[in-house]
Amino acid sequence: MKPNLIATFGRLSVSALLVCAAGLASVQIASAQTTGSQDYPARTVQLIVPFPPGGPTDIVGRLVAQRLSEGLGRSVVVENRPGAGGTVGSAAAAKAAPDGYTLLFGSTSTLAIAPSLYRSLSYDPRIAFTPVSLVSRGAIVLAIHSAVPAASLNDFIAEARRAPGKFAYASAGSGTPPHLAAEFFKSVAGIDLLHVPYKGGAQALNDVASGQAQAIFEGLVTLAPQLRAGRIRALAITGERRDAAFPDLPTFAQAGLPQYDAYFWSGLVAPAGTPPDIINRLNVVLTQGLERPDIREAFERQGLQTAPSSPQAFGQFIASEIDRWARVAKASGAQVD
Repeated sequence: MKPNLIATFGRLSVSALLVCAAGLASVQIASAQTTGSQDYPARTVQLIVPFPPGGPTDIVGRLVAQRLSEGLGRSVVVENRPGAGGTVGSAAAAKAAPDGYTLLFGSTSTLAIAPSLYRSLSYDPRIAFTPVSLVSRGAIVLAIHSAVPAASLNDFIAEARRAPGKFAYASAGSGTPPHLAAEFFKSVAGIDLLHVPYKGGAQALNDVASGQAQAIFEGLVTLAPQLRAGRIRALAITGERRDAAFPDLPTFAQAGLPQYDAYFWSGLVAPAGTPPDIINRLNVVLTQGLERPDIREAFERQGLQTAPSSPQAFGQFIASEIDRWARVAKASGAQVD
């Protein structure tokens, strides 16, 4: 009996040792993962801005990078990766390691509109990224050439209804937020406007200012110089309140079209699978930065409002915006490839 008991005890001891070893390995792995997250960031963080340097998205992206750098205590370096309406840089971010060291400064174009425009888009914003926070919202203004016979939004809509296709609107290109914002306006107002796409917003605005096109949908900061020069006239602005710099410009609701509400927005995301504690750390640092008065003022100079949110709320927002712009794209027939 004794040898059998000894053998049995030996087998149990070996099994127990194996279980203990496996458990210790699991604890060590979990500890290593936790330590890695707690030490975050241990090196420079890369923020991909999927548009060229010097543009509106790049300017705001660099403000975000600066705030993150200050809050994290590590350098956050902007890397511009433009191309295909921002989808090249966004696709690169989606493929990056989910360790918090590669982030994406996303926007209406890359996180909401792109899925409806690119048949071969290599990422789905709803599953390719983990949301961190909404960053900003920017109002959209409808402006017309000064010679267009319309003193108000209602006048413009009435003129367009009397002569469908008479007025042409310029945009920064097919599939851009200004293009789809105009198409959304057409559907809400029940009018027909001719779309004239350009290779960039500056050229589009110049041709409206010179009378080559009659209307444009853009941000107020972009339009301001031509508005002040009297070459174009603003009819309405989206949002709940008027802009302090142009107090005589009514909102669309005040001008008689409350159904129209669209805006440009931006937000921070990380590759899917990024640890929750890193996402929460980034969210806290970013939202605290966006609530600072000097940061709000810096955004306001770009015609934007800071809009910090929780990761969960931003995820829901992205999903709703994809649905919204998908309906607009389908109705307009907009397609890039």
